[in-house]
This record gives sequence, C-alpha cells and structure tokens, in this order.
Amino acid sequence: MSAPLGRGAVLLFFTIITLIWGSTWIVIRDQLGVVPAHWSVAYRFIIAASAMAAFTRWQGVSLTLPPGAWRIAMLFGFCQFCVNFNAVYLAEHHITSGLVACVFALLLIPNSLLAWAWTGHRPSRSFILSAIPAIGGIALLFVNEVQSARAPLGEAALGIGLTLLGVMGASVSNVLQTTERAKAVPLPTMLTWGMTFGAIFDAAFALMVSGPPVIDPRPGYWLGLAYLALFASALAFSLYMPIIRTIGPGRAAYSSVIVPIIAMALSTLFEGYRWTGLAIAGAVLAMAGMIWALTSRHEVVPSPAAD
Repeated sequence: MSAPLGRGAVLLFFTIITLIWGSTWIVIRDQLGVVPAHWSVAYRFIIAASAMAAFTRWQGVSLTLPPGAWRIAMLFGFCQFCVNFNAVYLAEHHITSGLVACVFALLLIPNSLLAWAWTGHRPSRSFILSAIPAIGGIALLFVNEVQSARAPLGEAALGIGLTLLGVMGASVSNVLQTTERAKAVPLPTMLTWGMTFGAIFDAAFALMVSGPPVIDPRPGYWLGLAYLALFASALAFSLYMPIIRTIGPGRAAYSSVIVPIIAMALSTLFEGYRWTGLAIAGAVLAMAGMIWALTSRHEVVPSPAAD
C-alpha cells in the first residue's frame, strides 16, 4: 500500500495535473477528424498502457495482480479509460470543449456522494461549505459557455448527456481507488492493468462501432496523441491516484473545477477567447472554493452506518 502524500506533495501534484488536463481539451479537438473518436481513444491507451508497464518494471514494481484484484482492475479500466474517455471525445463532436470542461467540473458532486455511499464516509463540513462557491462558479461558467456556443438544443443536450456519462464513469473509478482492496495494489501496477484493460475495451468498442482501425498520417495527430498518452494519461494519472488515496475523491475532484479555467486561459492565448463578466466571476468563485477545500483539513467524517 502506498504511503499518504504530505500537503506539499498534494499541492504540487495537483498543480501539475490541472495544468496538463487544462491543455488537453484543445489537443483532443485536433484528434477529431480522419480517425474516429473511438480509435483515437484506443490508440491513446495502448500507448499509455505500454508506457506505464515500462515505467512499472523500471521502478522494480511487480506487474502481478493479486487474485482478488483482477475484477477491480477491469472495472477501473472500463469505467475510467473506456466509458469516461469515449463519452468525452464524442461529446466534443456536439458541443464546445469549454462547455464539456464546465460540465465535467461537476465531478466533485458524484465523487463525494459515491464515496459516502460506497465507503461509508460523509464529506466534512468544511468540504461542503467550500463546494458552495465552487459549484456557483461552475454554474456561471456553464451559463457563459452555453450563451457563447449557441448550439442547437438537440446537439447541446446530446453533448451534455455524453459528458455526464463520462463524469459518472470517472466518478466510479475514482471512488473505487479508495477501497482497501484497491489500495492494497501498488499504484503503478493498478494503473498499468487499468489502462491495459481500458485499451482492450476501447479497441473492441471501436471495432464494433467504427470498423477497422483508421490512421491519420499527419505528424500533428501523432504528436498530440503522444502528449495525451504519455503526459495526460500515464503521468497525470500517476499523480492523480495518490491524491485520491490521500485526500479522498471529493477534494481530488477539484482538479476538474480548475481545468476549465486553465482551458479558457489557454484558449485566450491560442484561440482568441474573450472573457466576459460571467466567466470572470465564475473563475473567481471556483478558485476560491478550490483554495478553501485544499487548505482545510483533509479529514472525512465517518458515517454512523460505517464499520
């Protein structure tokens, strides 16, 4: 079982993953073209799983899973690396990447509720209070993106629905990592097998839905794919999972609250995004909630029904 992170390590890891994931929305946009979204996801996790396996062996960590951990690894891989990513990639066909990021920021709600239901721990009072400005900020960012996107109602509803499906897939996998059986497996081993199973599910789904593999010869596509696989997947999840195991899935989900703000900042630099009063107010509220949550004590409050 991996040792809990100190507060300094949590903040450092948190900063790195939010910067990485805040940049992925623009990169994913470039992946949606010649190659069907399902195959782009499959390629991403074939590369990521290979990188994680090499890293795990380099660290001297065994790749062997205990007998009882196979089902956990499969469920983790299916929910996180198949359901979540296929849904998000497809959602970007229908709504803007900014709107997808804003909807995904709601991850902190199902993470907290599922953790309470699944592991018997309810969120602390400080976490609940810190979520109020954060959710308010998300709501303002959401309204701002809806107004600026002007997508047809049917397209917007489909895109938001797919994003919510991705949120639920991510949430189940996040909370799964807080169970004792999952924490008994070294993180590099769990991530290697989770991404391996995810890649298998992705490839099977892509073959059923989109037919044989399709290749995009553009160097930009493969550079983007390498960035998504190595940095946004292998590296980012190697940093994110210890955060979940240390401070719980609720607080860890604040990474998704900050991601749309970073995505909008990058869009300002590279795509000419213009900030409105709503966007500024939403960003300020979301940042305030995140800072409050991450600087408060990292306790969870046991439920009376917990063992």
